[in-house]
Amino acid sequence: MTTATAVPLSVDAARKTYGKVAALDGVSFDVRAGELVGLLGPNGAGKTTAIKAIAGRINLDGGSVHLFGRALTPRDPRPEIGVVPQELAVYPKLTARENLEVFGELYGVGKSALKQRVDWALEWSDLKDRAAESVLRFSGGMKRRLNIACSLLHSPSIVLLDEPTVGVDPQSRERIYEMLAALQKSGVSVVLTTHHLEEAEQRCQRILIIDHGRIVASGTLDELVRHTLGGTRTVHVTLAAAWPASTPAPARATVSDDGRTLQAELPDLGASFSALIDAIGRAGGTVTDVKLTGATLHEVFIALTGRELRE
Repeated sequence: MTTATAVPLSVDAARKTYGKVAALDGVSFDVRAGELVGLLGPNGAGKTTAIKAIAGRINLDGGSVHLFGRALTPRDPRPEIGVVPQELAVYPKLTARENLEVFGELYGVGKSALKQRVDWALEWSDLKDRAAESVLRFSGGMKRRLNIACSLLHSPSIVLLDEPTVGVDPQSRERIYEMLAALQKSGVSVVLTTHHLEEAEQRCQRILIIDHGRIVASGTLDELVRHTLGGTRTVHVTLAAAWPASTPAPARATVSDDGRTLQAELPDLGASFSALIDAIGRAGGTVTDVKLTGATLHEVFIALTGRELRE
């Protein structure tokens, strides 16, 4: 894996047009070492085109892609990159080990290193015990894990995944993200597209939202929420006894009909929450439970694109 100190991946003002449609219209972003970045957008927004451009599978009409500071031309090899397509790209009649050996040879892994890399991939993907079985007998989740492992035989520093968890059960999704977390710990950068907003919300260090070929927002979930919808959080406080009818509710709070719950909209969670709890204490109330709710990535996505994210 590359040890250069330059930013692993940088896309600058990328443009790609198909007829009158601008699939990419000045897309720019960086990906840091060991970072998991989610690329989200409605169907046709430009996600897959961006992945293909980085991988060198299409030529840009304008802009540039840099790997570790090196500007790429259309003909440049990109050994630092591993690409995992949405469609399963494994040989169903071969065993897991045979698939890995074939892809290792295709990626140019030398014979002296191939066995070690295949053994690593089987262990990493939790397929060691099924190495000698035909892929025809694998579940969808097992095929997905093998599909990812096949793209890593050459030890890439950047992995691009297009919908890596589509069509798999929750347990398989969890295992796939555990695999990706292990890659991150070793310094590998991961870029993935996904239609599962909850996954992106929980797993990605940074999120890029693309629409009509442009990056319309980027940042951590907190940054996206704050910049798009503001920082207000809703707090539900459950009390041990009903709020005294003769006592006004604390600032920004309303009392439920049974008096056992206070709901407050807090623009500054740190200071406002402390003031709310202090006011409850002065009124003789005892807090038994607190629930915080706030804007979700789904709400941010709808606010920015006006569309649902569907498979």
